[in-house]
Amino acid sequence: MSDAAQPTAAEVRAAAEAVKTALDRHLAAVERRSGEEDPAVYDAFNELAAAAEAYDELLYDRYDEVTPFEIPGEDTLPPYTGPEEPSALSVLIRRDYAVAEPQRLMAQARRVEAADEDAPGAGASGTVHGALGLLFGEFEPDEIASRHKEFGLEEGDSTLWVTAADESAEPGEWLEAPFEEVDPERVVCRFDVSAVFDEEFDDGDEEEEEEEEEDEGEGEDGEADLADLDEDLDTDLDRDLDEDGEPARLEADR
Repeated sequence: MSDAAQPTAAEVRAAAEAVKTALDRHLAAVERRSGEEDPAVYDAFNELAAAAEAYDELLYDRYDEVTPFEIPGEDTLPPYTGPEEPSALSVLIRRDYAVAEPQRLMAQARRVEAADEDAPGAGASGTVHGALGLLFGEFEPDEIASRHKEFGLEEGDSTLWVTAADESAEPGEWLEAPFEEVDPERVVCRFDVSAVFDEEFDDGDEEEEEEEEEDEGEGEDGEADLADLDEDLDTDLDRDLDEDGEPARLEADR
């Protein structure tokens, strides 16, 4: 950031005072709270978060320093304002994957292609996007999630939102833009899975793993790893071949 655009020391000081004021208001709201969902506490919380974030940014821009506070992200949901007794609901799911092993992905797609007479034109399994189309067309998303390593995929973040509605949508009503509008105030519940939630435990886990490796010895570890790999390959081969030694169709529970 250029010197001309830097905030002044007085602006940083004013932001610090705003944090102190917001902190006092939040404590006062908590002390007077009327219940678990007291809107005054919710508002005071948001004011404190906004003041702390503004101070953190100004402090960094002026002095290249940061605060120890963790500022809540924008994904925090507002209070639920939907119907008390929903008559319909929508389940919104997003799962991210990385294509970790393209060759494995395409090999699995070739098995599907060879066993499915109605598969797309020959050679669709020869590209990553074609292989993805074959596999996601053959298997349900839940099966892809449970067997992602077999398909050469690596899991990323995932989230599931359950939203309430007053009535069911008409057939085909939202298909042209299924993810265009989601009212966060009608989200009944949500469930997130992300590696960031495990970061605080990573250091301890790594230390434990290192201690275990030192205790076991390198030679035994190498033999065990090779045995596990052979067993995995044999299992995959047995599952993918039928009694005649031909590629077997991978079935999905529909």
